[in-house]
Amino acid sequence: MEIFWYVIIAVVLAVFFVLDGYDFGTGIIHLFFAKKEKDKEVIAKSAGLFWDSNEVWLVAAGGMLFMAFPTFYASVFSGFYLPLIIVLWLIVFRAIGLEFRGQFKYQMWKDIWDTSFGVSSFLLALFFGIALGNIVRGVNLGSVENGVSAHEGHYFFLPLWDSSFSPLSETPGVIDWFTIIIGLISVVTLSIHGANWVILKTNSSINSKLKGVIFKLNIALTILTIFSLFVWQIVNPNSLDNFIDKPYLIVFPIVYFTGLIGLFFIKKIKKNSHAFVLSTLLIVGGITSSLASLFPVILPSVNDTHEHLTIYNTAASEYGLSVALTWGIIGFILLFVYMIIQKRLMGGKIDNMDYGH
Repeated sequence: MEIFWYVIIAVVLAVFFVLDGYDFGTGIIHLFFAKKEKDKEVIAKSAGLFWDSNEVWLVAAGGMLFMAFPTFYASVFSGFYLPLIIVLWLIVFRAIGLEFRGQFKYQMWKDIWDTSFGVSSFLLALFFGIALGNIVRGVNLGSVENGVSAHEGHYFFLPLWDSSFSPLSETPGVIDWFTIIIGLISVVTLSIHGANWVILKTNSSINSKLKGVIFKLNIALTILTIFSLFVWQIVNPNSLDNFIDKPYLIVFPIVYFTGLIGLFFIKKIKKNSHAFVLSTLLIVGGITSSLASLFPVILPSVNDTHEHLTIYNTAASEYGLSVALTWGIIGFILLFVYMIIQKRLMGGKIDNMDYGH
């Protein structure tokens, strides 16, 4: 039952980053590349019409974590308290940026909320990548210093950064040079995904330019990916053991590299939906590869005093998991019905649809 819920939550998180990921990426494209008011309006619309339904998946993932792995839920929501509050405020400012920009026709008003939308989207992409970097790197469970544990084994609290700014520190912070690298990979990946979404859903005048942007970003992503694999070995020398012990897990990195290689042919791809599928493979492959490298661990401990948090030592009781299954099925049905209706109502190009007025 633990493995079942682990897979389901991983799928829900992957769907969230695919769906809301293009919203983040759209905001980044809007911030750096949209110059004409007409382009700004239609690009903001391509995110604004979808962001609220996409974030339902994040709420669903949080609820499922609470039901299935309550110890893990309690641990990360206290340990990552500071970055979670920052993410919450960024989500708020991104949303009001989208909702407020069209309320008045004053240019200064639009510029303020365009900046709010773009900067918040950029920082959200960065912080979600940093969060993944923290999960991959591990945390100081039990707040151990000099071999002495200050708290119980599932408790930790991270400052935003440690004075050493190193992932190898005994007391690492949320932000260090390793998590920044993973954060940059997230920003580039979601920028590519957002650009593909803008091309797919709009007739913006910068669509042809965006294909060249995607190609250049893909080069940067390739360099960052190769570099991150090397530094990952420094941070965690056993990071590839799962792929050696269970060769079938190699399917997840293959998914990632299929998307990465495919996007080098972005200028030759005729159907915009095919390019969007390739950037989707990047996101799905990256997340699943990271989780597969850790399984069954879901939060590594950087000290030897306390064991890692796994799907087994953080799970609810069998009864709790079975009850969660019943309500989970009901929730999934409602979620899929909502998503299908919303996507069908907003199929095709959205240039002429009404939003934000």
